[in-house]
Amino acid sequence: MKVYRATPSLPVDDLNAAREFAETCLGFKTLSQDDRHVLCNRDAAFIRFINAAPDADMADEARQLVLYLDVDDVDAFWAAKRASLKALPKGRVREPFDQPYGQRELHVIHGPFLFILGHPLSKEQT
Repeated sequence: MKVYRATPSLPVDDLNAAREFAETCLGFKTLSQDDRHVLCNRDAAFIRFINAAPDADMADEARQLVLYLDVDDVDAFWAAKRASLKALPKGRVREPFDQPYGQRELHVIHGPFLFILGHPLSKEQT
């Protein structure tokens, strides 16, 4: 058996809103969608959004997850998606900044999820 990739499956209460966010704000394409899940792709990255259980409290801090997307150029991504990201509600986006642990990052919140896009500050870290 060979493992090709691990694809996160993120539970959401609104599949269409999650798909729209992935397309508009993160630049993903929708590969498939039905009434239970959405599969999105960008380059080598895949994300599945799945229906949360009807009784799931999506505001519960235990459901808050972080998805780190390793990218080649955070600033180029920001330049391409700035308008759609700035259209998100206040406090949902943190513009590109340098972390003390050597990464340049952009933070975007959607629902209970924090999407971090980052790349190393130096070539030695790649």
